[in-house]
Amino acid sequence: MSEHKIPRTRLPRDARLDTLAVREGLPAGPWGENSEALFLTSSFVHPDAATAAARFANEEEAFVYSRFSNPTVTMMERRLAALEGSEACIGTASGMAAIAMIALGLLKSGDHVVCSRSVFGSTIRLFNDFAKFGVQVSFVSQTDVAQWRDALRPDTKLLFAESPTNPLTEVCDIAALAAMAHGAGALLVVDNCFCSPALQQPIQLGADIVMHSGTKYLDGQGRVIAGALCCSQALVDEKFTPLMRTMGFTLSPFNAWVVLKGLETLSIRMREQSARALELARWLERHPAVQRVYHPALPSHPQHALAMRQQGGVGGAVASFVVRGSGAERARANAFAVIDAARICSITANLGDTKTTITHPSSTSHGRLTEAQRIDAGITQGTIRLAVGLEDLDDLKTDLARGLDALA
Repeated sequence: MSEHKIPRTRLPRDARLDTLAVREGLPAGPWGENSEALFLTSSFVHPDAATAAARFANEEEAFVYSRFSNPTVTMMERRLAALEGSEACIGTASGMAAIAMIALGLLKSGDHVVCSRSVFGSTIRLFNDFAKFGVQVSFVSQTDVAQWRDALRPDTKLLFAESPTNPLTEVCDIAALAAMAHGAGALLVVDNCFCSPALQQPIQLGADIVMHSGTKYLDGQGRVIAGALCCSQALVDEKFTPLMRTMGFTLSPFNAWVVLKGLETLSIRMREQSARALELARWLERHPAVQRVYHPALPSHPQHALAMRQQGGVGGAVASFVVRGSGAERARANAFAVIDAARICSITANLGDTKTTITHPSSTSHGRLTEAQRIDAGITQGTIRLAVGLEDLDDLKTDLARGLDALA
C-alpha cells in the first residue's frame, strides 16, 4: 500500500464509546455535511488510467467498486469496529452471510469446528451444511467448559459461541473459551447480537472475531438486513475482503447508512430496553401460568454472576419464558394462546426493534431443527421469546396478562 490512504475522522484518542457511536466514520465531504452522507453509487471515477490500475491492484487505498468498497459502508465499519474495540470490521449483506464468510474464509476440507448447541437455528443448519465440503462440527453445551475442551481435536480451527443465546439467554465464559481456543491453535468467534457492544465487548475478553446481525440492535428499528465481522485488520485484508470481491456478500450502502445512524442511539436504547426487560421478567416470574423465566439479570438465571461480569451488569432486552402445560401438545397450545392474545406485541421472529416482539421459537426461529435438536438446546414447545421494546411497561404487562391469566 502506498502513502495514499482513505482519511480518518479526527477524534481524541481517548474518546469514549458513546462519543465514538456518534462521531466515528469518515471526515465530512467538501460540502461540510454534519450528518453522514449516503453514497448510492456502484462505481467510482479515477483521475487517470494509471491511478485506476494502482487502485485495482491494491497499491493505493481508495474506493473502487461498491461490491467491496463504498464510503457509507466504510463509515459503518469504522464506527462498529471502534465500539467493539477491534482493529477492523467488514460489513456483510446479513448476519448469516457473515457466518458463511467465516466458514469460507477460514475453513477447508478436513477442518473441525466446535459450536454451542444453543446457537441460532439457522447457524446450526449452516454449519451442518458445510459437512458436504468436508468440514466437521461438534455441538456442545453452551455453558459446560469441559465439554468444549473434550471436543477439541488436532484439526480444530474454530470455536463458535453465541452469548447470550437465542432464545434461552445462556451465557458462555468468553475468556475461558478464548484461552482454550488459543491453546489449541484455533480462533474464537462470538455472536454478540443480543448484547451489542453497548453491553459487551468480546474482543476485550479474548475473542478473535465478533459476529453481528446488524438487523437486530445495531439498526434498532427493524428496518434493514445487515451483518458484520469485527476482527483484526489482517483477517479482513487477507481472508474476508478477497471473498467479498469474488463472492459478493455485499452490504448495500443504504442498509449500511441505516445501521450507521442506528449506532448513534445504541447505548441509550440498549440500557432502556434492558431495564424494561428485567422488570417484565420479574413480573413473569410471579405469574402462576409461567413455569420458568430466562433473563441474565435475574438471580435465578444459571449464569447470572458470569453474565453480570461480562455484560456490564446489564442483562439485555430479551426475556424468554415457559408457560405451564402438561405434555408438548398442551404446552404448544398454551404458548400459541398467549401469543395470539397479544394486541401490542408484534408476532414476529425478528428482535432488536423498539417495538416489542413475541414469538414461539420451536415453530419459527428454530423451526427447521428437529425436535431432538430443540430439546438438546433446552427449547420446549412451551417456550415463548420476548424481545422487549420501548412501549409502556404497564401496557406490555396487560398485553401478556390477557393470555396468561386465561391459563392460570
